Amino acid sequence: MAQSIYITSAEGHSGKSTVALGVLDALSHATPRVGVFRAIARSTTERDYVLEMLLDHDGVDLPYDECIGVTYDDVRHDPEAALATIVERYKAVEAQCDAVVIVGSDYTDVGSPAELAYNARIAANLGAPVLLVVGGRSAQNQTQPEQLGSSLARTPAEVGQLADLALAELRHGRAKLFAVVANRADPERVDETVAAIRRAVAASASAPAPGAAPVPVWAIPEDRFLVAPSIRGIMRAVDGELLTGDPDRLTREALAVVVAGMSMVNVLPRLLEGGVVIIPADRSEVLLATLLANASGTFPSISGIVLNGGFELPEPVTRLLDGLGSKVPVITTDLGTYETAVRIMSTRGRLAADSQRRYDTALALFEQSVDIDELLTAFGVARATVVTPLMFEFQLIERARAQRKRVVLPEGDDDRVLRAAATVLKRGIADLVILGEPFEVRARAIELGIDIQGAEVLSPLDAVHVHKFAEEYARLRAHKGVTVAQAADTVTDVSYFGTMMVHLGMADGMVSGAAHTTAHTIRPAFEIIKTRPGVSVVSSVFLMALADRVLVYGDCAVIPDPTSEQLADIAISSAATAAQFGIDPRVAMLSYSTGESGSGADVEKVRDATALVRTRAPELLVEGPIQYDAAADAAVAAAKMPGSQVAGRATVFVFPDLNTGNNTYKAVQRSAGAVAIGPVLQGLNKPINDLSRGALVDDIVNTIAITAIQAQGE
Repeated sequence: MAQSIYITSAEGHSGKSTVALGVLDALSHATPRVGVFRAIARSTTERDYVLEMLLDHDGVDLPYDECIGVTYDDVRHDPEAALATIVERYKAVEAQCDAVVIVGSDYTDVGSPAELAYNARIAANLGAPVLLVVGGRSAQNQTQPEQLGSSLARTPAEVGQLADLALAELRHGRAKLFAVVANRADPERVDETVAAIRRAVAASASAPAPGAAPVPVWAIPEDRFLVAPSIRGIMRAVDGELLTGDPDRLTREALAVVVAGMSMVNVLPRLLEGGVVIIPADRSEVLLATLLANASGTFPSISGIVLNGGFELPEPVTRLLDGLGSKVPVITTDLGTYETAVRIMSTRGRLAADSQRRYDTALALFEQSVDIDELLTAFGVARATVVTPLMFEFQLIERARAQRKRVVLPEGDDDRVLRAAATVLKRGIADLVILGEPFEVRARAIELGIDIQGAEVLSPLDAVHVHKFAEEYARLRAHKGVTVAQAADTVTDVSYFGTMMVHLGMADGMVSGAAHTTAHTIRPAFEIIKTRPGVSVVSSVFLMALADRVLVYGDCAVIPDPTSEQLADIAISSAATAAQFGIDPRVAMLSYSTGESGSGADVEKVRDATALVRTRAPELLVEGPIQYDAAADAAVAAAKMPGSQVAGRATVFVFPDLNTGNNTYKAVQRSAGAVAIGPVLQGLNKPINDLSRGALVDDIVNTIAITAIQAQGE
């Protein structure tokens, strides 16, 4: 039977979706099969955005329709029948999972005791302990009209009183308490808030069993970006349509509202960073001035514009808008100014998977505020022996975070790189240097609605650095006749500039290749970083995350036809890389023949390489030549190579040539659904890693984490 946890709150707008996402993420990194169940959905006609976000998580593989219990209408019509249906539908999900995160109702009426009591009954009948979420802020909006998503902070005593009332309801409903989380707590009084809740928990509990652990209590501080509405949410609230601008920017948060009911010269000084500007549709001069101010870089960057009143823009103005090519979303609505402002001020932020910044912020806040090990221990989930791709990726991030390194990203003009950088910074994976013109890079990040303020942005044309790098590069390449003047031209190339930063200790590693060829990325490393002592070649591996384990494939990206000496180098380097990432190296030197069964030049090359590995690294477990099936399958190994310590149990697969390795890794990736992480370059004095030009944001994040881990071992 699956372990389960029921997440509910004492009122609406407590942000329990943030907590649910954090719990789901933690569980998916500890156990392979995690499920989600929404006990009560608001509607049958509109899909539940919280459930969709949770199901979109990489660790969950369940269809939407199976994960809903009943609707509010079902509960109102017959609460007992609805409860029976919830139990029945939950059991179907439970049967498919090792752990299930159950999300309670959303509170159509804020602070309804009856609704919490019903959630307590559901939890008791499902046998799921309750993680209670209490709000650190009240639902009442502040009086300052320019603030969006803000609310009045509760004192720690008020939060404690709310927890006390909610705990009484849970106890009355015979629900077992798992933990309490205060969400959106006052950042200045987090410890006081936790203490107040602990007092409430202690007062409400019966005498604990001897040796029983206390109920965990955590507090997650308020974050303005999580509670601010998105431009898409505002468009929905005002029944608007997108007139012009980039649809991708609808995910950007609106942090303030400006009502432009005055002349142009008076509106411009009142623009606010991240604000949404309400402009009457018949004030086209204010619209144009606002867009020009945003593009100028001398005024705050706005998130969007709402044209109210339903007036149609004159054709010359529309033509001018088209010519400006502004990406700022401009939304039209038929509502008047007052109604538009009221609806925007009432719009609340939604945590959804389509906003990477909001998603990353929620996970980062949860990880920083909640003791994940304590959570998993209290939940009774032990770390699984199998390693899924998601679990391995999390292990990479955990290891990178343990000792943060500084990684340079030369391709600051690539949106994927900027998005990945925002995730890396928010999750605390590494410190970053992004190459590019600072104004352009930071302006583009603002346009994308992402936060890279924590990164250093450095121009590759910076005169001081170019002079310094040119002198060093000319010294390194003097034997090739390179002058300082020639070097000054060379080092302004972003790959050379980034590599020089690594060489001189200004960065611990480099990740590039999203917009450049492999040769362009690694050629500077060959010239400047060079190979480690005792290593003759730079090679690569892919970390192949299968359904239940991680294997190492080398070399699949660099050396076309290695000699036996190079093959031995690849094997030793690949084993070292495996060990660096927590994989016990058992090396299979692959060929079309196993043991002494075959002959020929290709087999002899592998046989010689195996002998060299045993001589140069006698501590390694290595077998070769060996066929892939004998290396990977215990039954085949028993027949072909009985008694081998590697056959049937290999973790490091060394291919005889690039043709075989590249095709095999792609075949396994596509046919077996493996996640291929890499290529990871090995053999260099300092870590430089190449990206595929088709790399996704997650690929870039993983490669940055890998580079940081490699740097930790330097």
